[in-house]
Amino acid sequence: MHQYLVFALTVATGFFAIMNPVGNTPIFLGLVDGLDEPTRRKVAWRGVLIAFVVVALFTVGGNLIFRLFGISLPAFRIAGGLLVFMVGYQLLHGRTSAIHHLGPDEADDDGAATSIATTPLAIPILAGPGTISTALNFAGSHTDRIHVIIVLLVFAVICLLTYLAFRFSEQLTAVVRPSIIAVVTRLMGVIITVIAAQMVIEGVAGAVRQFHA
Repeated sequence: MHQYLVFALTVATGFFAIMNPVGNTPIFLGLVDGLDEPTRRKVAWRGVLIAFVVVALFTVGGNLIFRLFGISLPAFRIAGGLLVFMVGYQLLHGRTSAIHHLGPDEADDDGAATSIATTPLAIPILAGPGTISTALNFAGSHTDRIHVIIVLLVFAVICLLTYLAFRFSEQLTAVVRPSIIAVVTRLMGVIITVIAAQMVIEGVAGAVRQFHA
């Protein structure tokens, strides 16, 4: 039981750092600028839901994807670690993903407005390569279903927290100063780079064991 709790806390820390609900809230506000409140809620909910579905598919079907493309777990951990490191490096320097703003003609178009929930909100801001790599690394480190279920449940909780942060984004940004958001973003960057380093170390160790097997 203790090992599952420790694993869940580790997964939660990793997902929270790479999803960064607080740091992504200003980005969400930039995306939905000019939209009415019901449309904002729709964009937030749809974006988080799509992100969860994408990451869940990769988490559950990770082994099948590996076999289909002939990818070994050590190779994925090394590549994924490098991708996650790039995300953490950008956060350390206060950089964020490019933001797509709706034009004046798009603001009143419900279809165009909700389309940003898919891109860029869900992909790649929430369910980008770093998030997918982190999920696959956590799930791929264990073969039993309990750990995979824990990854999915924890990610669902982080998605819920992200939705709440987006849902109350204006209130959150009114309370949390930009300087605090910048500090939190850089702290998340540190955590992510450490996770990335661990992924690369485990990947290299696994590759060495395969080579000498």
